[in-house]
Amino acid sequence: MADSSLLIGDIGGTNARFALADDTAPGFFDEKTLRCADFNSAELAIRHYLESVGRTSPDVICLAAAGPVVENRIRMTNNHWTLTTAEIAAEFSTNSVRLLNDFHAIAYCIPFLTDDDCAPIDLPEPRSLPATDYTIAILGPGTGLGAVGLRKHGEHLIPIAGEASHGGFAPETRVQLDILMALRERFDRVSSERVVSGPGLENIYWALGQIHGEKLPKLTAAEIFAKAGDNSDPHAAEAVALFFEILGQVAGDLALTLGAEDGVYIAGGIVKRYPDLLANSRFRSGFESKGTHRSLMERIPTQLILHEQPGLLGAAYCALELLRATEVMPTS
Repeated sequence: MADSSLLIGDIGGTNARFALADDTAPGFFDEKTLRCADFNSAELAIRHYLESVGRTSPDVICLAAAGPVVENRIRMTNNHWTLTTAEIAAEFSTNSVRLLNDFHAIAYCIPFLTDDDCAPIDLPEPRSLPATDYTIAILGPGTGLGAVGLRKHGEHLIPIAGEASHGGFAPETRVQLDILMALRERFDRVSSERVVSGPGLENIYWALGQIHGEKLPKLTAAEIFAKAGDNSDPHAAEAVALFFEILGQVAGDLALTLGAEDGVYIAGGIVKRYPDLLANSRFRSGFESKGTHRSLMERIPTQLILHEQPGLLGAAYCALELLRATEVMPTS
């Protein structure tokens, strides 16, 4: 495996991040970020990246992208690219190509995070993951709401995929019920993603205006967070407080659903940009408020992922596994 070339990527709606993965342990180097709009296809962006780092055809290509993998294809939801293993393999003369959902990649990175890569969200203090068997959950609000589990059984890492973020929003307080009723005026169905995401925070802010009988200005999620942070808008502060409380409730529901007693991790740029607001929020209160299961929830640690590129780290792990599988494959 010496000197093997492993290309990895983490592709979103706006930016594509590429790097070369280490061929001995999960890790990466020569990271570069490209704008998706500057390239007509993923293959052209990959070719540009490889030329910039002096490489040609990689031995292994592993790409994580924001979209479901269906028949070895990812059709991007927020840009014009479509990724297929067959086209990428043909373009770069390799049969070792894997496509991942972006949250699958984040799940794979968790075992390789250091203490500095995460920050505890209130008590209990985080504990080291067991060596062989554990179950954890990862939740990440951004443009949407990503949700995935990870099970380690023996030496195997097994992502637990689903569409938990599209489960129905379940209000637990009177104001949350009022928000649900207000949002039913705009949407036929109100999922968790409708309130726990960037657009979800905007929905909460709008709903509070309806509840209070006020016509509030149309603000972006970033503007709402900013106004909450400087205490210039009480409705923004209330919206952010509700956002974190509901995030905790949804994270707790996911932990119960998956049996993720070894920990829950919060990913995504939205929460990472506002650690002080999170620390002073009702996140843990929402997380632990599970009736007869409160004592169980109180024992589950919650952490915020601080690593700058968890998707690339997870893709690096998968690329290394794919290389190892190719190395041991018998020749015909």
